[in-house]
Amino acid sequence: MRKFIPLQLLVGSMLVLSLAGCSESSDTPPWEASNPLIPIPDPPLGIGIDEVYAKLTDFPDPPTPERVRLGRWLFYDTRLSADNTISCATCHRPENAFSEPTPVSTGIDGQKGGRKAPSFTNQAWTLFPHFFWDGRSPSLEDQAGGPMINPIEMGTQTHDEVVERLGGIEGYAKYFEEAFGSQEVTIERVTKAIADFERTRMSGNSPWDQWQEAQYTGGDESIVSDEVKLGNDLFFGTARCNNCHLGQNFTDSDFHNLGVGWDPETQTLNDEGRYAVTKEEKDRGAFKTPSLRDISKHAPFMHDGSFATLKEVVEHYNIGGTPNPYLDDKVDFEKSDKLDLSEEDINALVKFMEALEGEGYQDTIPEAFPQ
Repeated sequence: MRKFIPLQLLVGSMLVLSLAGCSESSDTPPWEASNPLIPIPDPPLGIGIDEVYAKLTDFPDPPTPERVRLGRWLFYDTRLSADNTISCATCHRPENAFSEPTPVSTGIDGQKGGRKAPSFTNQAWTLFPHFFWDGRSPSLEDQAGGPMINPIEMGTQTHDEVVERLGGIEGYAKYFEEAFGSQEVTIERVTKAIADFERTRMSGNSPWDQWQEAQYTGGDESIVSDEVKLGNDLFFGTARCNNCHLGQNFTDSDFHNLGVGWDPETQTLNDEGRYAVTKEEKDRGAFKTPSLRDISKHAPFMHDGSFATLKEVVEHYNIGGTPNPYLDDKVDFEKSDKLDLSEEDINALVKFMEALEGEGYQDTIPEAFPQ
Protein backbone atom coordinates (compact mmCIF):
# COMPACT_ATOMS: atom_id res chain seq x y z
CA MET A 1 0.00 0.00 0.00
CA ARG A 2 1.36 3.42 -0.98
CA LYS A 3 1.91 5.51 2.13
CA PHE A 4 1.75 9.31 2.13
CA ILE A 5 4.26 11.15 4.33
CA PRO A 6 2.67 14.14 6.07
CA LEU A 7 4.43 17.50 5.79
CA GLN A 8 5.29 17.75 9.47
CA LEU A 9 7.11 14.40 9.32
CA LEU A 10 9.10 15.52 6.32
CA VAL A 11 9.91 18.77 8.05
CA GLY A 12 10.97 16.96 11.22
CA SER A 13 13.18 14.53 9.33
CA MET A 14 14.92 17.27 7.39
CA LEU A 15 15.35 19.38 10.51
CA VAL A 16 17.14 16.48 12.20
CA LEU A 17 19.41 16.10 9.18
CA SER A 18 20.18 19.81 9.11
CA LEU A 19 21.06 19.84 12.79
CA ALA A 20 23.36 16.86 12.30
CA GLY A 21 25.80 19.04 10.36
CA CYS A 22 27.04 21.50 12.98
CA SER A 23 29.06 23.53 10.48
CA GLU A 24 25.93 24.25 8.47
CA SER A 25 23.39 24.69 11.25
CA SER A 26 25.11 27.78 12.65
CA ASP A 27 24.56 29.54 9.31
CA THR A 28 20.89 28.57 9.03
CA PRO A 29 18.38 31.17 10.27
CA PRO A 30 15.95 29.73 12.83
CA TRP A 31 12.99 30.40 10.53
CA GLU A 32 14.61 28.40 7.73
CA ALA A 33 15.45 25.54 10.09
CA SER A 34 11.78 25.32 11.10
CA ASN A 35 10.56 25.50 7.48
CA PRO A 36 13.14 23.77 5.25
CA LEU A 37 12.79 23.33 1.51
CA ILE A 38 11.11 19.99 0.76
CA PRO A 39 9.84 18.31 -2.41
CA ILE A 40 6.23 18.69 -3.51
CA PRO A 41 4.52 15.73 -1.75
CA ASP A 42 2.87 12.92 -3.67
CA PRO A 43 -0.92 12.71 -3.37
CA PRO A 44 -2.06 10.27 -0.66
CA LEU A 45 -3.94 7.04 -1.24
CA GLY A 46 -7.38 7.75 -2.67
CA ILE A 47 -6.29 10.79 -4.64
CA GLY A 48 -5.11 9.74 -8.10
CA ILE A 49 -1.50 10.73 -8.76
CA ASP A 50 -1.90 10.99 -12.52
CA GLU A 51 -4.96 13.22 -12.20
CA VAL A 52 -3.30 15.50 -9.66
CA TYR A 53 -0.18 16.07 -11.69
CA ALA A 54 -2.13 16.46 -14.92
CA LYS A 55 -4.07 19.23 -13.22
CA LEU A 56 -1.00 20.82 -11.67
CA THR A 57 0.78 20.96 -14.99
CA ASP A 58 -2.26 22.68 -16.52
CA PHE A 59 -1.06 25.79 -14.71
CA PRO A 60 1.21 28.10 -16.70
CA ASP A 61 3.40 28.16 -13.57
CA PRO A 62 2.86 25.02 -11.44
CA PRO A 63 3.79 24.89 -7.73
CA THR A 64 7.45 24.68 -6.79
CA PRO A 65 9.06 23.77 -3.44
CA GLU A 66 10.38 27.32 -3.14
CA ARG A 67 6.95 28.89 -3.51
CA VAL A 68 5.33 26.35 -1.22
CA ARG A 69 7.86 27.11 1.52
CA LEU A 70 7.31 30.85 1.14
CA GLY A 71 3.57 30.32 1.07
CA ARG A 72 3.69 28.30 4.28
CA TRP A 73 5.29 31.22 6.14
CA LEU A 74 2.84 33.70 4.65
CA PHE A 75 -0.15 31.49 5.46
CA TYR A 76 0.72 31.51 9.18
CA ASP A 77 2.16 35.05 9.40
CA THR A 78 -0.07 37.40 11.40
CA ARG A 79 1.82 40.39 9.97
CA LEU A 80 -0.43 40.21 6.93
CA SER A 81 -3.21 41.66 9.12
CA ALA A 82 -3.65 45.27 10.17
CA ASP A 83 -2.77 44.71 13.83
CA ASN A 84 -0.54 41.61 13.61
CA THR A 85 -3.13 39.34 15.24
CA ILE A 86 -4.80 37.45 12.38
CA SER A 87 -3.34 35.06 9.81
CA CYS A 88 -4.94 32.80 7.21
CA ALA A 89 -4.51 29.99 9.75
CA THR A 90 -6.56 31.83 12.37
CA CYS A 91 -9.68 30.57 10.62
CA HIS A 92 -8.23 27.81 8.41
CA ARG A 93 -6.75 25.73 11.22
CA PRO A 94 -4.62 22.70 10.29
CA GLU A 95 -5.92 20.67 13.24
CA ASN A 96 -9.43 21.14 11.82
CA ALA A 97 -8.48 20.14 8.26
CA PHE A 98 -7.98 23.83 7.50
CA SER A 99 -11.49 24.75 8.56
CA GLU A 100 -12.49 25.76 12.10
CA PRO A 101 -14.47 24.41 15.09
CA THR A 102 -16.75 27.45 15.37
CA PRO A 103 -20.04 28.38 13.65
CA VAL A 104 -18.55 31.50 12.06
CA SER A 105 -15.11 33.07 11.73
CA THR A 106 -13.64 35.65 14.09
CA GLY A 107 -11.45 38.37 12.61
CA ILE A 108 -9.66 41.51 13.69
CA ASP A 109 -10.82 43.12 16.95
CA GLY A 110 -12.93 40.04 17.69
CA GLN A 111 -15.42 40.82 14.92
CA LYS A 112 -17.66 37.93 13.86
CA GLY A 113 -18.29 37.08 10.25
CA GLY A 114 -21.49 35.55 8.92
CA ARG A 115 -20.04 32.27 7.66
CA LYS A 116 -17.76 29.45 8.72
CA ALA A 117 -14.36 29.10 7.03
CA PRO A 118 -14.52 26.12 4.64
CA SER A 119 -11.70 23.60 4.27
CA PHE A 120 -9.47 23.93 1.22
CA THR A 121 -7.84 20.48 1.26
CA ASN A 122 -7.39 18.71 -2.09
CA GLN A 123 -7.57 21.90 -4.12
CA ALA A 124 -4.51 20.74 -6.08
CA TRP A 125 -6.80 18.76 -8.32
CA THR A 126 -10.23 20.19 -7.62
CA LEU A 127 -9.57 23.13 -9.90
CA PHE A 128 -13.11 24.36 -10.32
CA PRO A 129 -13.13 28.16 -10.61
CA HIS A 130 -15.40 28.85 -7.64
CA PHE A 131 -14.07 29.54 -4.14
CA PHE A 132 -15.77 30.74 -0.94
CA TRP A 133 -19.21 29.42 -0.01
CA ASP A 134 -20.80 31.62 -2.67
CA GLY A 135 -18.16 30.98 -5.34
CA ARG A 136 -17.26 34.65 -5.75
CA SER A 137 -13.53 34.00 -6.29
CA PRO A 138 -12.33 32.45 -9.56
CA SER A 139 -9.07 31.03 -8.16
CA LEU A 140 -7.24 30.11 -4.98
CA GLU A 141 -5.02 33.14 -5.56
CA ASP A 142 -7.98 35.49 -5.65
CA GLN A 143 -9.46 33.79 -2.58
CA ALA A 144 -6.19 34.22 -0.65
CA GLY A 145 -6.17 37.95 -1.24
CA GLY A 146 -9.76 38.61 -0.19
CA PRO A 147 -9.54 38.28 3.61
CA MET A 148 -6.45 40.54 3.79
CA ILE A 149 -8.51 43.61 2.89
CA ASN A 150 -11.79 42.55 4.46
CA PRO A 151 -12.49 44.97 7.35
CA ILE A 152 -13.83 42.25 9.65
CA GLU A 153 -11.23 39.60 8.78
CA MET A 154 -7.59 40.71 8.49
CA GLY A 155 -8.48 44.38 8.36
CA THR A 156 -5.81 45.88 6.11
CA GLN A 157 -7.32 48.59 3.89
CA THR A 158 -5.43 47.84 0.66
CA HIS A 159 -3.20 45.18 -0.85
CA ASP A 160 -0.54 47.87 -1.27
CA GLU A 161 -0.31 48.09 2.52
CA VAL A 162 0.23 44.33 2.74
CA VAL A 163 2.97 44.54 0.10
CA GLU A 164 4.65 47.46 1.85
CA ARG A 165 4.60 45.66 5.20
CA LEU A 166 6.10 42.46 3.80
CA GLY A 167 8.60 44.39 1.70
CA GLY A 168 9.91 45.95 4.88
CA ILE A 169 10.75 42.55 6.40
CA GLU A 170 14.33 42.01 5.27
CA GLY A 171 14.32 38.29 5.96
CA TYR A 172 11.62 37.62 3.35
CA ALA A 173 13.68 39.04 0.45
CA LYS A 174 15.77 35.91 -0.05
CA TYR A 175 12.71 33.67 -0.25
CA PHE A 176 10.81 35.87 -2.69
CA GLU A 177 13.90 35.75 -4.91
CA GLU A 178 14.12 31.95 -4.64
CA ALA A 179 10.41 31.58 -5.35
CA PHE A 180 10.00 34.16 -8.13
CA GLY A 181 13.43 35.13 -9.41
CA SER A 182 13.69 38.55 -7.75
CA GLN A 183 13.18 40.11 -4.33
CA GLU A 184 10.19 42.18 -5.47
CA VAL A 185 7.11 41.74 -3.30
CA THR A 186 3.77 42.03 -5.09
CA ILE A 187 0.29 40.99 -4.06
CA GLU A 188 0.24 38.58 -7.01
CA ARG A 189 3.34 36.86 -5.67
CA VAL A 190 2.02 36.79 -2.12
CA THR A 191 -1.27 35.17 -3.10
CA LYS A 192 0.42 32.78 -5.56
CA ALA A 193 2.74 31.48 -2.83
CA ILE A 194 -0.13 31.04 -0.36
CA ALA A 195 -2.25 29.28 -3.00
CA ASP A 196 0.59 26.93 -3.92
CA PHE A 197 1.04 26.00 -0.26
CA GLU A 198 -2.70 25.32 -0.04
CA ARG A 199 -2.49 23.11 -3.14
CA THR A 200 -0.13 20.76 -1.30
CA ARG A 201 -2.66 20.16 1.47
CA MET A 202 -4.05 16.89 0.13
CA SER A 203 -6.07 14.52 2.30
CA GLY A 204 -6.38 10.80 1.73
CA ASN A 205 -5.27 7.38 3.02
CA SER A 206 -8.37 7.37 5.21
CA PRO A 207 -9.77 4.09 6.55
CA TRP A 208 -12.32 4.25 3.72
CA ASP A 209 -9.54 4.65 1.12
CA GLN A 210 -7.65 1.71 2.63
CA TRP A 211 -10.79 -0.41 2.55
CA GLN A 212 -11.42 0.50 -1.06
CA GLU A 213 -7.90 -0.56 -1.99
CA ALA A 214 -8.20 -3.77 0.02
CA GLN A 215 -11.21 -4.79 -2.07
CA TYR A 216 -9.09 -4.68 -5.22
CA THR A 217 -5.87 -6.09 -3.80
CA GLY A 218 -7.24 -8.82 -1.56
CA GLY A 219 -6.11 -6.96 1.54
CA ASP A 220 -7.64 -6.76 4.99
CA GLU A 221 -11.18 -5.41 4.61
CA SER A 222 -11.71 -5.25 8.37
CA ILE A 223 -10.05 -1.81 8.35
CA VAL A 224 -13.61 -0.43 8.54
CA SER A 225 -16.62 -1.72 10.45
CA ASP A 226 -19.75 -3.31 9.02
CA GLU A 227 -21.55 -0.09 9.94
CA VAL A 228 -19.20 1.91 7.71
CA LYS A 229 -19.80 -0.57 4.88
CA LEU A 230 -23.56 -0.16 5.30
CA GLY A 231 -23.09 3.60 5.23
CA ASN A 232 -21.07 3.26 2.04
CA ASP A 233 -23.86 1.30 0.37
CA LEU A 234 -26.43 3.86 1.43
CA PHE A 235 -24.27 6.82 0.44
CA PHE A 236 -23.83 5.55 -3.12
CA GLY A 237 -27.28 4.02 -3.24
CA THR A 238 -30.70 4.77 -1.80
CA ALA A 239 -29.59 7.76 0.31
CA ARG A 240 -28.46 9.50 -2.91
CA CYS A 241 -25.70 11.43 -1.14
CA ASN A 242 -23.39 11.08 -4.14
CA ASN A 243 -25.80 13.09 -6.28
CA CYS A 244 -23.84 16.09 -4.97
CA HIS A 245 -20.96 14.62 -2.96
CA LEU A 246 -19.15 12.86 -5.77
CA GLY A 247 -15.66 12.09 -7.04
CA GLN A 248 -12.46 11.67 -5.05
CA ASN A 249 -13.13 14.83 -3.08
CA PHE A 250 -16.84 14.10 -2.50
CA THR A 251 -18.17 17.34 -3.97
CA ASP A 252 -19.69 18.49 -7.24
CA SER A 253 -18.34 22.01 -6.57
CA ASP A 254 -21.83 23.26 -7.41
CA PHE A 255 -24.33 25.31 -5.42
CA HIS A 256 -27.53 24.09 -3.74
CA ASN A 257 -30.27 25.50 -1.54
CA LEU A 258 -31.00 23.10 1.33
CA GLY A 259 -33.18 25.51 3.25
CA VAL A 260 -30.40 26.36 5.69
CA GLY A 261 -30.92 29.94 6.84
CA TRP A 262 -34.59 30.13 5.77
CA ASP A 263 -36.88 31.75 8.32
CA PRO A 264 -40.40 30.21 7.98
CA GLU A 265 -42.01 33.04 9.99
CA THR A 266 -40.69 35.92 7.93
CA GLN A 267 -40.39 33.84 4.73
CA THR A 268 -36.90 35.23 4.14
CA LEU A 269 -33.31 34.03 3.89
CA ASN A 270 -30.73 35.34 6.32
CA ASP A 271 -28.01 34.89 3.68
CA GLU A 272 -28.58 35.12 -0.08
CA GLY A 273 -25.60 32.85 -0.81
CA ARG A 274 -24.73 32.40 -4.48
CA TYR A 275 -27.42 34.89 -5.53
CA ALA A 276 -25.26 37.78 -4.32
CA VAL A 277 -22.76 36.81 -7.02
CA THR A 278 -24.96 35.77 -9.95
CA LYS A 279 -28.19 37.72 -9.28
CA GLU A 280 -30.08 34.69 -10.61
CA GLU A 281 -33.22 33.71 -8.72
CA LYS A 282 -32.33 30.03 -8.77
CA ASP A 283 -29.22 30.79 -6.70
CA ARG A 284 -30.98 32.38 -3.72
CA GLY A 285 -29.81 30.66 -0.56
CA ALA A 286 -27.55 28.30 -2.51
CA PHE A 287 -24.12 27.43 -1.17
CA LYS A 288 -21.21 25.39 -2.49
CA THR A 289 -21.17 21.67 -1.74
CA PRO A 290 -18.33 21.07 0.74
CA SER A 291 -15.92 18.17 0.47
CA LEU A 292 -16.68 15.36 2.90
CA ARG A 293 -13.05 14.43 3.41
CA ASP A 294 -12.14 15.07 7.05
CA ILE A 295 -15.61 16.50 7.58
CA SER A 296 -15.63 15.04 11.10
CA LYS A 297 -12.71 17.34 12.02
CA HIS A 298 -14.61 20.60 11.85
CA ALA A 299 -18.03 20.58 13.48
CA PRO A 300 -20.37 22.49 13.53
CA PHE A 301 -21.58 22.12 9.96
CA MET A 302 -23.09 24.07 7.04
CA HIS A 303 -22.04 27.55 5.92
CA ASP A 304 -23.35 29.07 9.15
CA GLY A 305 -22.40 26.28 11.53
CA SER A 306 -26.07 25.76 12.37
CA PHE A 307 -25.87 21.96 12.78
CA ALA A 308 -23.84 20.73 15.71
CA THR A 309 -23.37 17.14 14.55
CA LEU A 310 -23.18 15.10 11.37
CA LYS A 311 -26.24 13.23 12.54
CA GLU A 312 -28.21 16.48 12.48
CA VAL A 313 -27.00 17.08 8.92
CA VAL A 314 -28.21 13.66 7.74
CA GLU A 315 -31.52 14.14 9.55
CA HIS A 316 -31.97 17.44 7.71
CA TYR A 317 -31.65 15.66 4.38
CA ASN A 318 -33.92 12.89 5.63
CA ILE A 319 -36.80 15.32 6.09
CA GLY A 320 -36.22 16.88 2.67
CA GLY A 321 -34.50 20.05 3.82
CA THR A 322 -36.35 23.17 4.93
CA PRO A 323 -39.19 24.05 2.52
CA ASN A 324 -38.67 27.38 0.73
CA PRO A 325 -39.25 28.70 -2.80
CA TYR A 326 -35.67 28.01 -3.84
CA LEU A 327 -35.18 24.52 -2.38
CA ASP A 328 -32.96 22.34 -4.56
CA ASP A 329 -34.80 19.64 -6.53
CA LYS A 330 -32.36 17.00 -5.30
CA VAL A 331 -33.52 17.35 -1.69
CA ASP A 332 -37.10 18.54 -2.24
CA PHE A 333 -39.40 15.55 -1.62
CA GLU A 334 -42.10 17.17 -3.74
CA LYS A 335 -39.75 16.69 -6.69
CA SER A 336 -37.83 13.59 -5.65
CA ASP A 337 -38.52 10.38 -3.73
CA LYS A 338 -38.45 10.47 0.05
CA LEU A 339 -35.37 9.00 1.68
CA ASP A 340 -37.10 7.32 4.65
CA LEU A 341 -33.78 6.57 6.34
CA SER A 342 -34.01 4.61 9.56
CA GLU A 343 -32.09 5.46 12.71
CA GLU A 344 -29.69 2.65 11.82
CA ASP A 345 -29.22 4.10 8.34
CA ILE A 346 -28.54 7.59 9.66
CA ASN A 347 -25.94 6.32 12.13
CA ALA A 348 -24.28 4.25 9.41
CA LEU A 349 -23.98 7.28 7.14
CA VAL A 350 -22.33 9.21 9.97
CA LYS A 351 -19.83 6.38 10.51
CA PHE A 352 -19.11 6.36 6.77
CA MET A 353 -18.28 10.08 6.83
CA GLU A 354 -16.11 9.64 9.91
CA ALA A 355 -14.16 6.99 7.99
CA LEU A 356 -13.14 9.69 5.49
CA GLU A 357 -10.80 11.21 8.07
CA GLY A 358 -7.45 11.06 6.31
CA GLU A 359 -3.87 12.20 6.48
CA GLY A 360 -1.41 14.12 4.37
CA TYR A 361 -2.65 17.67 4.94
CA GLN A 362 -1.49 17.90 8.57
CA ASP A 363 0.75 20.77 9.52
CA THR A 364 1.78 22.96 12.43
CA ILE A 365 2.70 26.62 12.62
CA PRO A 366 6.41 27.26 11.85
CA GLU A 367 8.43 27.95 14.97
CA ALA A 368 9.94 31.12 13.48
CA PHE A 369 9.32 33.58 10.65
CA PRO A 370 11.68 35.69 8.50
CA GLN A 371 12.74 38.86 10.29
